[in-house]
Amino acid sequence: MAKIIGGIAASHTPTIGFALDKNKQDDPVWAPIFENFAPVASWLAEKGPDVLLLIYNDHVTSFFFDHYSAFTLGVGEEWKVADEGGGARDLPPIKGHPALAAHIGHSLMTDEFDMAFFQNRPLDHGCFSPLSMLCPHEPEWPVKLIPLQMGVLQMPIPSARRFYKLGQALRRAIESYPEDLRVAIVATGGLSHQVHGERAGFNNPEWDQRFLDLFERDPEQLADITLAEYAERGGFEGAEVVMWLAMRGALPAGVVCKHRSYYLPSMTGIATAIYEGLEDDAAPANLERHRNRMASQLAGIEKLQGTWPFTLEVAVRAFRINDYLHRMIEPAHRKQFLSDPEASFEAARLTEVERDMIRRRDWRGLLHYGVIFFMLEKLGAVTGVSNLHIYAAMRGETLEVFQRTRNAPGALYSVAGNAAGNLSWDQATARDKHQESAQKR
Repeated sequence: MAKIIGGIAASHTPTIGFALDKNKQDDPVWAPIFENFAPVASWLAEKGPDVLLLIYNDHVTSFFFDHYSAFTLGVGEEWKVADEGGGARDLPPIKGHPALAAHIGHSLMTDEFDMAFFQNRPLDHGCFSPLSMLCPHEPEWPVKLIPLQMGVLQMPIPSARRFYKLGQALRRAIESYPEDLRVAIVATGGLSHQVHGERAGFNNPEWDQRFLDLFERDPEQLADITLAEYAERGGFEGAEVVMWLAMRGALPAGVVCKHRSYYLPSMTGIATAIYEGLEDDAAPANLERHRNRMASQLAGIEKLQGTWPFTLEVAVRAFRINDYLHRMIEPAHRKQFLSDPEASFEAARLTEVERDMIRRRDWRGLLHYGVIFFMLEKLGAVTGVSNLHIYAAMRGETLEVFQRTRNAPGALYSVAGNAAGNLSWDQATARDKHQESAQKR
């Protein structure tokens, strides 16, 4: 089973990435940052984790307020560096671990954390600022990454206690993963700082040290502090240290601090720390019970013939083609597809298998491949194929045969504003026969 080998805490101020990119190792102002990160990098090199689960918050780069979630787990295959306005840092992308991420997602939902999930979004300095100090990265990173983005910038946010409980659920999630993996939990953010308003520039080094003491020895006390109290003591943006409690909750109650440092060069108190648990691993029987709970909601689903759940695993595997079909909501994309489909396929880097299924309107094949029905519906809308045609094709029937099973056998409709929903019965039947003949060919 997977094992949590320890927890790392590291601030994620952009000054960290600046110091590294500008080669400030020998500058007396910036040198302490390198000195404080060095023991953490050495610990990682010694322990050799397979995966880092990195808890961070995006700074309104890849996540905007048109859809903002509290807990958002990255389940993708690769993570690139975000452009935050002045060009992306010169760092290679880092590989994800979709299988472990999907397991964690299932587990957290089982424990009643209403998660959101993302892939194919770049990660900003909240992730890559400390990460670039923690691991060598030329020509590639030596470890895989699962990002856990916390929505802490728009009120309301979860309580400190909820972050702590999320960490406890993360421990169950990781330790119940059946493959032998070594996982380190990294928490980023803070310490004390405020970057907005008349209080901009606020710091409180005394609170920062007190927080680090309590984090190691009495996290329960930190879990009871309100957001307003965190803001009062450490600045409003400094209240993001509640994210650290998710890492602390994933560790045993008893930990040993292997390293701890603190430096305040400018706007943010920069801390690094390493924690290792003192207790034994979870009992195998408890982990097996948890895995059974995870499986209970979909137990027996395989008995429902012709039923294909759209899971996280499917979403990652078939992301490219689902994304291509989702973009049919964009007028320019629709126009290119209709005028020159081959060029459209090439631009999206679709495989030949994917292109062939779209060319032939192989509705059942697309579904089995991993395309969710609502993308089939969009393709149908663009090409003038009614929903009823698609339903019939998925069942392996002609439209006429399928319509006999409906209470309103003459009704045709689509999500399109002016396409398949306006077909006459004769037109629809003719189209159906043509498609059936084309598929046989």
